[in-house]
Amino acid sequence: MDTKYIQHLYWRAGFGINPNELSLFKKKSKKEIVTTLFRNSKKIEPISVINASDYIDLYKNFKSLKKEQRKKLQKMNQKKIRDLNVAWIQRLCNPHQLLRERMTLFWANHFVCKDNNILHFQQFNNLLRTYALGNFRDFVKAVSKSASMLKYLNAKQNKKQSPNENFARELMELFTLGIGHYSENDIKESAKAFTGWNHKHNGAFILRKRLHDYNEKTFLGTTGNFTGEDIIDKILDQKQCAFFICEKIYKYFVNTKIHPSHIDEMVKVFYPTYDIAKLMNHVFLSKWFYNQENRGTKIKSPIDLLVGIHKVVPIEFKTTKQLIYLQKLLGQQLLNPVNVAGWKMGRHWIDTNSLMFRLKLPSILLNNAVISLKGISEFEDTYKMYAEKRKGKKGYLKITQDWDIFQSQYSPLTPVQLQSILLSGILSENAQDLLKDIAFSNAKDYCIQLMSLPEYQLC
Repeated sequence: MDTKYIQHLYWRAGFGINPNELSLFKKKSKKEIVTTLFRNSKKIEPISVINASDYIDLYKNFKSLKKEQRKKLQKMNQKKIRDLNVAWIQRLCNPHQLLRERMTLFWANHFVCKDNNILHFQQFNNLLRTYALGNFRDFVKAVSKSASMLKYLNAKQNKKQSPNENFARELMELFTLGIGHYSENDIKESAKAFTGWNHKHNGAFILRKRLHDYNEKTFLGTTGNFTGEDIIDKILDQKQCAFFICEKIYKYFVNTKIHPSHIDEMVKVFYPTYDIAKLMNHVFLSKWFYNQENRGTKIKSPIDLLVGIHKVVPIEFKTTKQLIYLQKLLGQQLLNPVNVAGWKMGRHWIDTNSLMFRLKLPSILLNNAVISLKGISEFEDTYKMYAEKRKGKKGYLKITQDWDIFQSQYSPLTPVQLQSILLSGILSENAQDLLKDIAFSNAKDYCIQLMSLPEYQLC
């Protein structure tokens, strides 16, 4: 398989590929490489930062806790959610199941959710991981019954006496059908089917029968005594649901510009079985996935950028709060979505200020350039200059880099080979001219120069 195709696959299905991995794969066929990718992602490894039984015991007695104890519990939740953020970043940087982790990241921006209860939010994150390559129909039902989603979209307030339509609306608008493929009456009627949905302290789903509406509902042109599960089934029986999901997957993994015939092809594979792994396998084996117009055209998300740099030069943040702060500056903090619709992709990641910061990022992370922790506009050229100005103040990013790992894999490469493996797509004339003027002294410095080009923002 052509090395450019392998690099493209591993940037879209993962977070890049190093020279050693590339040399192992280039003699294999596309089918062999894709099969290996899926086989290595079969296992599910949950992330855990909290002992569930201890946490459940705390919440069982929540009502009897004093104000100070409740505040302490709240702070513990906040700290553990930060821990979960860091654990997730670490997992993305060192995944055993590469495709599963990439898919988990994708679904987190589809089934958007937020929670201040670490046990429930940890369960939700692992639920995404569990179903990431499974059956989409089962996935929707599991997400809908999760404690975090029941809280986030006000499903707990949805009662027979006073139906709350928030979850029913977002279920169709954002999760399954898209705007324009249901009516306001469909929202009202389906909301009744989800009345009484709730959860226990341990996150387990329960139906509060006295709050559930057992009357008939009319939904998408049919009438019956529908349950919430029935509503989800009826939604997924609509082929539009398959189109909606396939388009979203295409925009994320292939190109933001939709190719109708490719979507039709994907829908035939996806509907009506809704097998996510089968769909993704078809995408990665298709000829059009590797077309020139799809390679090196996707703007990396902030997380892609951070994890991709780590893939080349392993980095470690000494202070976890600074890793989270850096995510905020870049505009994508895991577990803290901007709203229920999630982060917008593509060009929305880039504006004048954010581009300048992103171009500076490799120097900040790898070359001891320093960013003020008070704002993204304040930069210093060297750590020494910065330290002189801020003696005794903890305002710099504390990071260690493992250049030994980098040197073992990248130092034997020529400048052209380094360009080939670090930069995707076709280089602009300006970039080509700039690279001609850069004197190559060693792989380390040249790597940072390449990562500081606008082309490195693409994959």
